Amino acid sequence: MSGADVYLCLGSNVGDRADRIAEGIVRLERAGVSVTARSSVYETEPVGVEDQPWFLNQVVRGTTRLAPTVLLEACKRIEGDVGREPSDLRFGPRPLDIDILLYGMRVIAGERLTVPHPRMRDRRFVLVPLIEIAPRLVDPRDGEAYADILERLDEGKKVSRSLPNES
Repeated sequence: MSGADVYLCLGSNVGDRADRIAEGIVRLERAGVSVTARSSVYETEPVGVEDQPWFLNQVVRGTTRLAPTVLLEACKRIEGDVGREPSDLRFGPRPLDIDILLYGMRVIAGERLTVPHPRMRDRRFVLVPLIEIAPRLVDPRDGEAYADILERLDEGKKVSRSLPNES
């Protein structure tokens, strides 16, 4: 069996944000995700809880033979290894967050995992880097291009390419 194409979004707004994202990618590769593309790193305004430091976010494309729920467990383990506590406030500050955006063209609606990510169509900080590395990618649920979704999105949150030495 060949691996599934997956898209993951990594984010951090605690500590050395760039280092935490880089470490997350290294750990994903060790866990069984072969990273084949990386977006630029973007500095992004927080969503949900606004009184917190801005995030760095990056989207990666990879292939994996891990089942979707096994990939989710790997992501949660990596987040914990890099310092995220299970009690961290939802949408609050965190050293590392890894979200599974897409798992091939599969649609998954489980208790613990929903793919495509349920909020990705509403988040500029996900769509901008996603489209950078996959400009023709479409939503597997309805075939709509993510670039078209971004064009209509008016969430009002700032997303800007980060300089390499910023953290």
